[in-house]
Amino acid sequence: MSNEQKPAQEGLFSKKNRRLLIDPMNANNPVTVQVLGICSALAITVKLKPAIVMGLSVIVVTTMANLITSLMRNMIPNRIRIIVQLVVVAALVILVDQVLKAFVYDVSKQLSVFVGLIITNCIIMGRIEAFSLGNTPWKSVLDGLGNGAAYGGILIIVAFFRELLGNGTLLDYPVVEWMGLYDVGYKNNGMMLLPPMALIVVAMIIWVQRAKTPSLIEKD
Repeated sequence: MSNEQKPAQEGLFSKKNRRLLIDPMNANNPVTVQVLGICSALAITVKLKPAIVMGLSVIVVTTMANLITSLMRNMIPNRIRIIVQLVVVAALVILVDQVLKAFVYDVSKQLSVFVGLIITNCIIMGRIEAFSLGNTPWKSVLDGLGNGAAYGGILIIVAFFRELLGNGTLLDYPVVEWMGLYDVGYKNNGMMLLPPMALIVVAMIIWVQRAKTPSLIEKD
């Protein structure tokens, strides 16, 4: 019995399947390589907590949307596939929004309409259209999880630097004050709280990534 199960396990966690989870983190990052989903970086990365919640929300929606559409891929008529995709994503976003309002209401208010805009997030719709409609549920779950985590990771990195340098806090904890940097003349950089700084931080992340991975430049 163990010999029969071993190939199945190797199939589930094969090198090819692991790449579906890992590649979006670097070589195929939806934000820094494909330059998708930039809009939400402008408004919800002023503080770390909303960015974390938004990242987790996108992970859940992307993963579940990929799974559901993959399970239904052979039953969806081609002419209405976009409508079906939107209905699936919208239903998931509504569920996520209600969960946020029930358990983290303050953060839900900070995110405001941006939770609803997950419905039109080009990363989610792109992965459904390009991947889950033509692949098995397990591969679709890995793809959705990888791309959602890659997107959320960029949001968290941007929010980390904006909150730390702009407010001197992390998760509202006074990090700079605790380190005593104000006593030696350090001042918060108010510019980090302005929307354009989100794009500048993202641009710096892209620059660092491409400097470390020259193949990304050659791909362009």
